Amino acid sequence: MKAPSPALVRWAGLAERAVSGLGSAVSWLSLAMVLATAAVVILRYFFDAGWIWMQETVTWMHAAVFMLAAGYTLALDEHVRVDIFYRKLSGRGRLFVDVFGVALLLLPTCLMILVNAWDYVAGSWAIGESSPEAGGLPGLFLLKTLIVVTPVLLILEGIAFVVRRWLQLATGEDGERPADEPGSV
Repeated sequence: MKAPSPALVRWAGLAERAVSGLGSAVSWLSLAMVLATAAVVILRYFFDAGWIWMQETVTWMHAAVFMLAAGYTLALDEHVRVDIFYRKLSGRGRLFVDVFGVALLLLPTCLMILVNAWDYVAGSWAIGESSPEAGGLPGLFLLKTLIVVTPVLLILEGIAFVVRRWLQLATGEDGERPADEPGSV
């Protein structure tokens, strides 16, 4: 098996660093979400005060964490997989399953989401959609944009993932990961 070109390997590394950097940065929203939730609860139950925009902020952060960190989760090889057969395969067999799984399942699914969501998100931008709740957050169209950003990030990471596995197959690596490495099975 021929190894991927050095330019493709460099591109994959760049894409993976970008997706991982974004995922790592957005993971800090989890802390902000906990603090905002605590503030909402304290204000509501101790001071009988609350604002819709504050509650929506927690929801928006939650959506951002899940949607922007999906590619990062793939980079760490932490996505859930049906492990019935996978764990019994050799390291090389796992590499093949990873490559074909991304190429035949992940990438087409992401493209379908991207194509089908485009008009929905564009319509939201066209009207400058905001929260339907009185006192809610403006700029709902920005949150809905994540519906198209997520598959783009997954496509970038998916391609980088395939290139990495392809390189392992071409160089004869067995695909086994040490037990303490992120993504180890």
